Amino acid sequence: MWLFVAFLMVPLIEIALFIQLGGLIGLWPTLAIVVLTAVLGTYMVRQQGRAAIANLQSSFSRLDNPSEPLAHGAMILISGALLLTPGFFTDAVGFALLLPPVREAVIAWARKRVTVTQFEMGGQMHREPPRPEPTPRSSHPKPDDVIEGEFTEVPDGKNPNHPGSGWTRH
Repeated sequence: MWLFVAFLMVPLIEIALFIQLGGLIGLWPTLAIVVLTAVLGTYMVRQQGRAAIANLQSSFSRLDNPSEPLAHGAMILISGALLLTPGFFTDAVGFALLLPPVREAVIAWARKRVTVTQFEMGGQMHREPPRPEPTPRSSHPKPDDVIEGEFTEVPDGKNPNHPGSGWTRH
């Protein structure tokens, strides 16, 4: 339900802000601000995206928990989508998500509401228990042992008159 309200309210807020600001400063300055925020936002998202990828790679190389760098990267991605969406409200939220303290606050808020039951990292050898020896099958397979399908037998050699698919060189 809250998602429906968001999809309903965000465009209404954007339209109201366009009307108010457009009436206050005029059409061309309003459009210039929209284009300027998209360009500036793209630059900032690119810079912070590179830093987020470096932090993620660093956490992988140290075998640390990558959830926080992944969360930062996801919020930077969402920020970029909001900044490319024309509007003042989405731009304000997008620029706010580019601020590390805001992202930290969102992560802290989400951390209170999410429970992690298990987390494993590589570095430890995990072995599956040995499987029991297969037993001889009966002449009637069980219903879950049957896989239905169709097949076509492919000849070994290529027909010399075959023109080819056009995707490969012959």
